[in-house]
Amino acid sequence: MKNITIEILGEEDIEQCRELCGELMAFQKSKAFMEPERFDGMNFDTRMKKSWESALEKHAAIAKDGAIPVGYVFSTVESAEGMKNSSFRLLPDTAGFPERIGCLSNLYIRDGYRGSGLGSRLFDISMKWLESFSYMELIYIFISNGNDEAMDFYLKHGFSYSHDVPGGFITAVSRRVK
Repeated sequence: MKNITIEILGEEDIEQCRELCGELMAFQKSKAFMEPERFDGMNFDTRMKKSWESALEKHAAIAKDGAIPVGYVFSTVESAEGMKNSSFRLLPDTAGFPERIGCLSNLYIRDGYRGSGLGSRLFDISMKWLESFSYMELIYIFISNGNDEAMDFYLKHGFSYSHDVPGGFITAVSRRVK
């Protein structure tokens, strides 16, 4: 690592995450023990861009080594009702959810930069942004099956197991805010 910088991205800048998002989808597929073929249709356009366009609020940051993108984080604020009614049914059909929920949607660090603390830096940027909303009560992260390193990372950063999404294809972890 030479000169790592982190930039906050506006809507016109998220295209910089296209290649990294594709790498994240391939990485998740390589880890998956349940239905890895589901990742074949997942890419920047179907995941990050679609989520960016539909989110109530959104935030993205990219890490670069010089001019080369090496990691990113993407977070959103979503309506609980929308999350319950999504095709993945991200939330269980129970009462008690706040109207808006924070989500760390994507966090990816390229191989060779993992273990350097860069993931924690991007995670902290995301949490600071999500927690800046006065109404924020609950933050979720949805982890693809087989990604045990990500699960361990989020558990070490104060999140707890919440529930499984469609039969365990995704595991949800959550953390209450204040």
